[in-house]
Amino acid sequence: MRRHPLSEMSVIELSPSTPSASGSAALPAMAPAGLLAEITAGLASGNDLNELLARFLSPVVTLAGAAAGAVRVLDDAGQRMHLVASQGLPEPVLEAERAVEGDCGACGSALQARRPAWGHDLSACARRSDSAYFGSGCRRILAVPLSHRGRLLGIYNLFYGSTSEPSPQVLALLETVGALLGLALENARLERANLRAALADERQAIAADVHDSIGQSLAYVKMRLPLLQDAIRGCDQARAESYFDDVRGAVREAHASLRALLTHMRAPMPARGLAHALAASAEAFRARGGAKLEMAHMLSELSLAPAQEEQVYRIVQEALGNIARHARARHAWVHVERDGPTLEVRVEDDGSGLRTPADDDGSHYGVSIMRERARRLGGTLELGPRAGRGTCVRLRFPLAAASGSAGTLAAGAAA
Repeated sequence: MRRHPLSEMSVIELSPSTPSASGSAALPAMAPAGLLAEITAGLASGNDLNELLARFLSPVVTLAGAAAGAVRVLDDAGQRMHLVASQGLPEPVLEAERAVEGDCGACGSALQARRPAWGHDLSACARRSDSAYFGSGCRRILAVPLSHRGRLLGIYNLFYGSTSEPSPQVLALLETVGALLGLALENARLERANLRAALADERQAIAADVHDSIGQSLAYVKMRLPLLQDAIRGCDQARAESYFDDVRGAVREAHASLRALLTHMRAPMPARGLAHALAASAEAFRARGGAKLEMAHMLSELSLAPAQEEQVYRIVQEALGNIARHARARHAWVHVERDGPTLEVRVEDDGSGLRTPADDDGSHYGVSIMRERARRLGGTLELGPRAGRGTCVRLRFPLAAASGSAGTLAAGAAA
């Protein structure tokens, strides 16, 4: 081992089983092929990214004959680089180098050129760390870009106390290491993006479940309370008791839904399948009075996936809820029928038609949830006027996972 005047830090010659410059337990020095194989294996293992970067920085520093090393990651805007791993840097330098501008010195040159770059003017680095390391003892910096498929993700630095350079073979290896570490950074970025998307979908699903269960029950309570108040003011005990029973039943239903959500983070669909769930929804709709409901479906001849049944059920449930709350309809219809490779679900009424923005009490959110559910089915949802009078909600989606052929519709009894 020979020492360089690098603020009492040592440069390690490439030799087997040599202690690391940091004084910690080090990996044995690796042959170039072995180093690439170890990094590739580390990528495949899915280990923590920072742990992977820290683990392989030490042998890379050793292989390159450098005194120290660092790995920096570009932020999403590509403007600043953040230190994520280091080997052999003094504490004052670590503090000064936590975040630097993306166009700074050799690092900026390497990113702009998209290839390794040497830095000789270290005055800016020295000013940041008060010459604690980047002073007269550090002579050169090598900056190697980390990229994947043309996307710049960061950089790693090697710090030298002499003007000697690694051989062309080692420099080529350092570029390959940069490409592998760039792949690791890209995988981590994609994993974060997928996690964010999954969390957003989960939040949307929870919001939809809350709306479809508790929201509908509370909307019904809101609709019944003025009627209850009028009955009380008019001293109509029979009507007051009827409306009170309606409110009590809706609150009981909302409470049961809330308990289900807290327990399972979802409001469960009836376990006996879509046909039974739709029949239960129709019965509840009729029990609330108002429009006469007719239902016709052919579900016994189809085999829908549970996820498809869930989404169809929720869409029909929301559409019926809108009719009960807003339509002032005399008749309503639910049709579920097959059209070749497509399943079509229609919920219609002969009520007052589409609501205007001035009438809106939050039901637009229910429509957006229905459209999101249709998207999950790979289909579309249309909301428009019904021929003659009223409103028609039409859901269409491909039956990729369904089996069975079209047949006679099983007509449900009218209320």
